[in-house]
This record gives sequence, structure tokens and C-alpha cells, in this order.
Amino acid sequence: MASKLNHAGDELAESHEINVTPFIDVILVLLIIFMVAAPLATVDVAVDLPSSNARPQPRPTEPIYLTVQADLGLVLGEAPVDLAELAAALERASGGDHEQRIFLRADRLVDYGDLMTVMNALRSAGYIKVALVGLEGGTP
Repeated sequence: MASKLNHAGDELAESHEINVTPFIDVILVLLIIFMVAAPLATVDVAVDLPSSNARPQPRPTEPIYLTVQADLGLVLGEAPVDLAELAAALERASGGDHEQRIFLRADRLVDYGDLMTVMNALRSAGYIKVALVGLEGGTP
């Protein structure tokens, strides 16, 4: 079988369609830019932690409350305690039960870093079940 190739009229036909390849390239570059920039934009989020709308959980009969006051003083139950003596005071209050939940309350003015210092002291003392206490029925 033989075929005849016609080379007459080597002109390319005009195409009236839009070339979408550059458009897709631009969209992909923008997608990458937004994927990188979006996590960076959420660093400065205002957080108001002391209030909560969650349903109150049942409390134990004698909960252990540790309060961090605005002047960074610690109060275990009703008695003031130093950070250095916190482990011994918790041993007395819990009867040596490290599985007992500690309810941690903090004043709104307490710095997050100072609250983490208290939480690290609780962890060092062996108390890892810590519940943060906030205002019930507050606005978010």
C-alpha cells in the first residue's frame, strides 16, 4: 500500500482557542504561595482562654484546686504555698495519689509562660492529670 503525502499548503491553520497552559502555571504558583503563607498568617491569633462554654464535668467530692494569682502566688486549696514546696504540699493534699486530677485555676493577668512553669512543676511532681478551670457559661 502506498500513500501520497500532500505537502502543498504547509500553512498552519489558525486556532481561535485560548492557550490555558500559562494560566494553569500561574494558578499553581499562586497555590504554592498561599500554602506557604497561610500558616504564617495565623501566628498572631488573639486567644481569651479563661472563659468556656463547655458543659461542666462532674467534679470529685474533694477536688484539689491549685490557684495561680495575678502576683504569681500559688494557693493550694485555701493555703498559700511556694513553688519549691509544691510537690510536698500536693503529696499531703492527695495522699500520695498521683492519678488524682489537679484543677488548675489562673488569673486572667497571669502570663502564659508563668502558667507553663507551674504546669511543669506539677509534671515534675508526678501529677500529669491537670484540668484547666475557666468561667462556665462565658462568652468565647
